[in-house]
Amino acid sequence: MRRGFSNLAAQTEEEGIDITPMLDVVFIMLIFFIVTASFVKESGIEVNRPDASTSTAKPKASILIAINDLGEIWINKRKISEGQVRANIERLHAENPQGTVVVQADEEARTKTLVAVMDAAREAGVTDVSLATEKK
Repeated sequence: MRRGFSNLAAQTEEEGIDITPMLDVVFIMLIFFIVTASFVKESGIEVNRPDASTSTAKPKASILIAINDLGEIWINKRKISEGQVRANIERLHAENPQGTVVVQADEEARTKTLVAVMDAAREAGVTDVSLATEKK
C-alpha cells in the first residue's frame, strides 16, 4: 500500500513542465539586447539642415553637436559656449574613442561658428568630423 502511494507522487511531479531553463534563456537574451543596443543620442535642438545629394549615413556618430541659426552651440541637450566645445568633445571622446563627431548646423548658421566647432573637435583628437545634411 505504501509502495503504491510513492509511485503516484512520483508520477504527479513529472507531469508538469519545468519552465525555469526557458526563463533563464529569455532573461539572458534580454540582458544581451539591452547591453548591445545603441541608443539614439540627440544634440538637444532641431535644426534645418542644408540639402546635399551626396550625403551618407554615419552609423557610429556618438558625439552630436548642434548649431542653430542664432549661433548657439548645443551638446547633449545643453547649451554651451564656444570655449567649452573642446572640453566637452574630449570628455565624450574618452567615453567612446571609436565614435565620430557629427555637426548639425542650421542652414542659416554662421560659417565662423561652424569652423570653430570643427576646429575644436580636431584639437580634441577626433579626426572624423562630419557635417549633417538632408538627403536631396
